[in-house]
Amino acid sequence: MVDRFEKLLEAVIRFRDERDWAQFHKPKDLALGMGVEASELSELFLWKDEAEVEAALADPSFRERLGEEMADVQIFLLYLAHDAGIDLCRAAEDKIAKNAAKYPVEKARGSARKYSEL
Repeated sequence: MVDRFEKLLEAVIRFRDERDWAQFHKPKDLALGMGVEASELSELFLWKDEAEVEAALADPSFRERLGEEMADVQIFLLYLAHDAGIDLCRAAEDKIAKNAAKYPVEKARGSARKYSEL
């Protein structure tokens, strides 16, 4: 998995560098762009109830669009992590460890409460 992640990161950076787009990818712009892409992802679910979401997820064309929007978010995140010098895998592992301490299984299992309310 790590090798696949590293290859993906290399591929998106190569794609960007071949087009000389790094000049436009300042951290602020990447963060804002990721927000725009996340909004496009959210729009796919907007105003749908749970049954409509389930039906949409069963539709191959919806799933393709969903995958494309998810990929856009991921690509912006990869650019930002790369440019900021953040090891995204390590950051996620560290965050999981912090969340495990905030949300111990015996208190958090089956609960949607915030850690400060457990």
